[in-house]
Amino acid sequence: MTLPKPIILASVSPRRASLLRQIGVEAAILPSSFDEDLTSSRNPREIVEWNALRKALDVARGIQSGIVVGADTIVVLEGTIFGKPVDAADAKRMLRMLSGKEHTVFSGFAIVDRPSGERVVDTVQTQVRFRELADDEIEEYVASGSPMDKAGAYGIQDDYGAVFVERIEGDFYTVVGFPLTRFYMRLKELLSRSGERSCPSGQQDNS
Repeated sequence: MTLPKPIILASVSPRRASLLRQIGVEAAILPSSFDEDLTSSRNPREIVEWNALRKALDVARGIQSGIVVGADTIVVLEGTIFGKPVDAADAKRMLRMLSGKEHTVFSGFAIVDRPSGERVVDTVQTQVRFRELADDEIEEYVASGSPMDKAGAYGIQDDYGAVFVERIEGDFYTVVGFPLTRFYMRLKELLSRSGERSCPSGQQDNS
């Protein structure tokens, strides 16, 4: 994808940076200082969109030119919202609750263009069903440290976390934490609205 200006990812997530590289975008990493809010009265879609936009705007205020991307992912089980676990015990609690049940993953993103101020906010949701998990599987997975930076305490892309998933209905990349196809289409829309032009080329113009 050819871009008229740099893309800045308002996150330290290696997964999101890796997914952007799949569409030819090498994003600069500039983490947001915004603290995610999972306690509001908003519904799940509103929560991830609010968090994603606040992250993007926080970073956008500090730059003169660029396209800032913020993102957020939560897991929802029977009305309970799971973000990232606070510690190993919390990760185990989440995995035991998810075991044998179906949950919904919401991944939202915000794209903010500077200096035009144009923005796009969107969310994709995917249904995921876990098989029954044995206690020793949960213990081993949590001991690996892998769940600690992931909403719902699992990563479908992990060697171990992947085998917890019995089936999904919807977009795989939403469960990874970044709905890549929807992002790509909405980015093209934003660039078109702001009078810029983007096309697949495998390269990025950072001039």
